[in-house]
Amino acid sequence: MSILTYTFMQRALGASLIIGIICAVIGTYVVLRGLSFIGAGIAHASFGGVALGFLLGINPFVSAIVFCLLTAWGIGWTSENGKLKEDTAIGVFFASTMALGVFFIGMMKAYNLDLFGYLFGNVLAVTKSDLLLSASLGSAVLITVFLLYKELLFITFDQEMAQVTGVPARGIYYLLLGLIAITIVISIKVVGIILVSALLVIPPASAYQLTEDFNKMMLLAVLIGIASSLMGLFLSYWLDVASGATIVLTATTIFFAASILSPRRRHLKRRKRNLLKELGQTNK
Repeated sequence: MSILTYTFMQRALGASLIIGIICAVIGTYVVLRGLSFIGAGIAHASFGGVALGFLLGINPFVSAIVFCLLTAWGIGWTSENGKLKEDTAIGVFFASTMALGVFFIGMMKAYNLDLFGYLFGNVLAVTKSDLLLSASLGSAVLITVFLLYKELLFITFDQEMAQVTGVPARGIYYLLLGLIAITIVISIKVVGIILVSALLVIPPASAYQLTEDFNKMMLLAVLIGIASSLMGLFLSYWLDVASGATIVLTATTIFFAASILSPRRRHLKRRKRNLLKELGQTNK
């Protein structure tokens, strides 16, 4: 019997496809803009949002989205107006939001196993409502990227120049932070809070090893994200191991393969060999 005849596997497949695409698209901007640490900070902040949702008895997805959006914008505002370096602002929010999550857990009267499921992810536990919400939010993220493609590209490479030319760079930057937050919340049910930042970074980083063209990089990142998610899902089912960890390890394997095959790496090796030859001839 095919494993896809099971309803839970069909939902898991749909969720894996969604996060594979969304994380790759937003992750391309994250990698090129140097926002990987922000992604990790927002991912861990989602733990506080999820814990708050369970404490208040509301959908953890909703509370996590609100919590992550506030954290993302808080990091942006603090780094701009608090005279702090961005990594310092991230460190403050990283620690405080995780502490809030632990605090909210302490306020609960009963132990909640589902809460800790969000830490490590469980794609096989994705419900129909989770899938519909992820699809809706994922579509909103992709539509936003499509409509503001040029503006997002501009601030990714030169935010100051974008501001000078009339692009509302500051607003677009905060929008990008919001898109990162939503993408992370979409993904935590599948790969977990601890690993979601890896899926946001590794597929685009793999694609960057193979091309420097932005459009090609994003397309390759999407293909790698989908392949990692699907291969990791089926491997985790067959091996009976954690799905989130398997997906990330699959993506990591692809990254190392891409690094070995990287045209940039081969080009640097050729340049190094040629330089050594020239130095050898000069010394003679």
